[in-house]
Amino acid sequence: MTNHLNPSLSEPSMANPLAPHLPLPHRKIIRSWLIPMAQGQTAKALMLLILDAALWLGCIAGTIFVESVLLKIVFGVIAGFVTGRIFILGHDACHQSFTPHRELNKVLGRIAFLPSLTPYSLWDVGHNVVHHGQTNLKGFDFVWAPLSKAEFDALPGWRKSLERLYRSGWGPVFYYLIEIWWRREYFPNAKNKPGDRPIFLKDNLLVSAFAVVWIGCLIAGALATGQSVWIGLIIGFAIPFLFWNGMIGFVVYVHHTHTSVSWYDKKSEWLRAQPFVSTTVHLTFNWIWGSLMHHIMEHTAHHVDMSVPLYRLQEAQNTLETILPERIFIQKFSWEWYFETARKCKLYDFENKSWLDFDGNKTADSIRVVLSPAPVAQNG
Repeated sequence: MTNHLNPSLSEPSMANPLAPHLPLPHRKIIRSWLIPMAQGQTAKALMLLILDAALWLGCIAGTIFVESVLLKIVFGVIAGFVTGRIFILGHDACHQSFTPHRELNKVLGRIAFLPSLTPYSLWDVGHNVVHHGQTNLKGFDFVWAPLSKAEFDALPGWRKSLERLYRSGWGPVFYYLIEIWWRREYFPNAKNKPGDRPIFLKDNLLVSAFAVVWIGCLIAGALATGQSVWIGLIIGFAIPFLFWNGMIGFVVYVHHTHTSVSWYDKKSEWLRAQPFVSTTVHLTFNWIWGSLMHHIMEHTAHHVDMSVPLYRLQEAQNTLETILPERIFIQKFSWEWYFETARKCKLYDFENKSWLDFDGNKTADSIRVVLSPAPVAQNG
């Protein structure tokens, strides 16, 4: 950029990017740059939901009425991918960014969460309050939170094996299915449930009723066409649901796990690191995968301002990357990079800001973010 820093301008802007050696401004200032993009559109939101719902229903119908087992499996896999697309729409609705109407967002969000069997209110607490409110803060943000060497060593053998599976590169489907959906969303026990609000039970009953109808339609379809009920359930229900769990587990992993990204166990330090910018990764692709996933990979912009709808995230992300050069973690996706990350990012040394393997050997140093000045204590 020709005008990397314009000393005549006091505030960072598109024409006056922030110098890389300076502390990041407060989140309120950074969010102010994205205000023009935080405008939901009801008609566009409804069109996107109708389109993805039709795609999902069409794929599920394909698992029933197409004769070829191979093609059935293809339809089942695509249904799993479309489940992820619909979920992203519900994700926006839960953030109140999908449309300008709060109550409509609640209705559309619950509809969009049905194919993934996600209880809306429980996900709202776990994602909006915990994950977004405390991103990469150990002891609060539980999503893909790395263990320290001492924590890992204290685990029983079976749990160590599970952690090794989760962080093997092949584990996202198991991680999300077990740690997030089963333990924290689908009728969670008292230990994992964030209170006893009646809406939690209602939303679980809602997704359970949808699952019963879904399974019932698959059984009826198999019987009506003289096919195996078990094959119909595996291809029409299990494959889409498992693919979805792998997809969301992978997406959340790559959003916040990177050799350069730091985790924190001290809230004072975490706050000064402006974590809404410095703990997220913008994953880029050679093809149109980002667009196919409704731009959820423009993730820095989403964490800075959750009110930016998915159809404005590209513009918002570009704004941040222009004003904050060398501050946004941008990673071009490749399977080589992904499995290298999985190899290096097993455990975490919170004191020294470095990633470790399961034996405690350092594999990578995270980038130490330039911390904002500590607040000045006031006497009296």
